[in-house]
Amino acid sequence: MITYIIRRILISIPVLFFIILSTFLLIHAIPGGPFDNVGERPMPPLVRERLENRYGLNKPLPEQFFLYVGNLLRGELGPLFSTPSRDVNDIVRETFPISIQLGLLSLILGFAIGIPAGIIAALRHNTPIDYTATFLAVLGVSVPNLVLGPLLILIFGVQLRWFDFPGWGAEYPFAFRFLPKYSEMFGPNAKFFELAIMPVFALGTAYSAGIARLTRAGLLEVLDSDYIRTAYAKGLKPSTVIIVHALKNSLIPVATIMGPLLAGAVTGSLITEQIFAINGMGRQFVASIGQREYFLLTSLTLLFAVLLILGNLMVDIIYAWLDPRIRYD
Repeated sequence: MITYIIRRILISIPVLFFIILSTFLLIHAIPGGPFDNVGERPMPPLVRERLENRYGLNKPLPEQFFLYVGNLLRGELGPLFSTPSRDVNDIVRETFPISIQLGLLSLILGFAIGIPAGIIAALRHNTPIDYTATFLAVLGVSVPNLVLGPLLILIFGVQLRWFDFPGWGAEYPFAFRFLPKYSEMFGPNAKFFELAIMPVFALGTAYSAGIARLTRAGLLEVLDSDYIRTAYAKGLKPSTVIIVHALKNSLIPVATIMGPLLAGAVTGSLITEQIFAINGMGRQFVASIGQREYFLLTSLTLLFAVLLILGNLMVDIIYAWLDPRIRYD
């Protein structure tokens, strides 16, 4: 397994280089530049020339690329054109923990709802419970966050006024400590949960719907296997057969989507962060396109790619744990 992991990491290096190169070229190919339409008046040509010279934008594109890669190897992600006093490293330090909070909470909610719902639907196959769970799963997959998010804000934020929604990541950026004590949930973390519950629900329900469908399909396939019938014939309890023998193998399809799911969840959702005004990486990613923040967009894309590669590597490791027959060496 160690050899396989090292081999995968080495293969990922040219992949990351190609991602950096393609993103760098594409963002520079977009019409316009970071110093166009600054304010109401056009920027004077002399000022534009000085700014481009300051950031190296007047150099040939290949030279700009290799300068960026060299800075990247030193841990410098690049400057910000709109805020010269800050750089991309500052943006990542501020927004990455917020996106992690949103993503991990959404994943926890998705697995907490999806796996039990899929198990119940499989065990109650072709019953009203199964039909209801399947309907809710299809509904959760079909309704996008672009629709669910505004509905949650309209109902629970505006009309009922149960929860507040703007401000997560600005006024309360680090209130959550991942495993707070129950007594603290209604103390220092109370405002955090009020701000987090709607975006987490909007993301988590979409994850839970897909997880429930895969869990149901995988468990139904496993329940028809010979070794499950043998376990029942030996007199094992149904709960033991389901949890110990059937569930582990039925989660292999769920593990398949964990790589991209984890990468997308940890980095946050682009649409969800926009809707709920969350100061996360997804929101910065969208803003960097319109502002032509070359270094910010390229660095965030690289970070997404790294997380996706790590997520897929984690999936391969989980495969070997779920199915001992899988060998990578």
